[in-house]
Amino acid sequence: MKPYRLLLLILCLGCGVLRSSPLRALADTSSSPVPTRADNDANTRKGYEYFYNLEYDKAVHEFELAAAAHPDDPFAVNHLLAAVVFRELYRIGALDTESYAGDNFLTKKLAAPLDPAVASRVKQLTDQALALSQAQLDKNPNNVDALYARGATRAMNATYVGVATHAWFAALRSAVAARHDNERVLELDPKYVDAKVAIGTDLYIVGSLSWPVKVAASVAGLSGNKQKGLDYLREAASSNHVEVAIDAKIILALFLRREQRYAEALQVVNGMQNQYPHNFLMATEYAHLLNAAGHGQDAIAAYRKVLAGCHNNVYVGCRIEIAAYGLGESLRGQKDYLEAAQAYDLAASSGKDSELRQRATLAAGEMYDVLQKRDTALEKYKAVIAENSGSNSADLARHYMKQAYRTP
Repeated sequence: MKPYRLLLLILCLGCGVLRSSPLRALADTSSSPVPTRADNDANTRKGYEYFYNLEYDKAVHEFELAAAAHPDDPFAVNHLLAAVVFRELYRIGALDTESYAGDNFLTKKLAAPLDPAVASRVKQLTDQALALSQAQLDKNPNNVDALYARGATRAMNATYVGVATHAWFAALRSAVAARHDNERVLELDPKYVDAKVAIGTDLYIVGSLSWPVKVAASVAGLSGNKQKGLDYLREAASSNHVEVAIDAKIILALFLRREQRYAEALQVVNGMQNQYPHNFLMATEYAHLLNAAGHGQDAIAAYRKVLAGCHNNVYVGCRIEIAAYGLGESLRGQKDYLEAAQAYDLAASSGKDSELRQRATLAAGEMYDVLQKRDTALEKYKAVIAENSGSNSADLARHYMKQAYRTP
């Protein structure tokens, strides 16, 4: 399996943790506790609202209150686990979809070091949630809520282990176990919409693999079907339950982008950014999609709107460098090389992501070469090499120091 496809599997399964159980299983659950969820718990409802607006500290607080009030519920612990994990992933700069266009994320340095205290808490919450769901399964192996909860915990563990620590094979084992739990849920209750998000995700990804890899996946018990996966996600995205719908839409939009179905992807993401106006990532992804769809001028306007929102404190935890680099790419596509250079310079001077800073500095140098400002371009290339002399960007910078960059 190609590394970036493995990452998509891990990431997208993890996205499916924060959702409730809208439909009771057809299996016997009469003696099972009712899961804590947004439609029956005020703290959980507030937690979701904060979570999807990237207000992770507030989300963690609300989920902590819910978990304390429902100490035996793995759903409540899973909600808290997801908020803790995604807060850390956002802090270290691991949630920008543009970062995974290639396979270099395997060796990419994180924008910030992992917090050992967070790693310890993730393990504690993971163990706690697994123990709670297993206790319910020991009483009733066909308890679909408990099966789903265990799958959600395993998926979140796969996300953290893979993305944060790059332990890809350990992450894959957890992701496969999560799929098996969700498949069992659907066997017991085909109308359990929650599980269709995770299964739909997996069906699409495995269905996207090359034939030899797909055969290998089938040996491991993993089947794929791209269209069925998209259909599952669309079904979940149309749910009246916000926890299910938003997760499904996030994953659906990512896959639609890969399929170059930009019109549908734009509609999905635009709806989410309107629903969660403080979510920087959703607003930036909308601009990314506009640019990928060939709507250069609209993308430029969207990126500038995001940057203005950052300056006006519209968003929580803004990453100016992400929007600035995207703006540079859009301006470059429109042959506005001077403003593109300025946007790249802004990206290079903002944030802590060394790799993005290096790419932005290289791109700025290229623009200054096109503008025949050779001295400035050479300064940029020297800065690229000084940032990390062993990178691909540094190799290109050394080449451009000998021979000026020219537009293709």
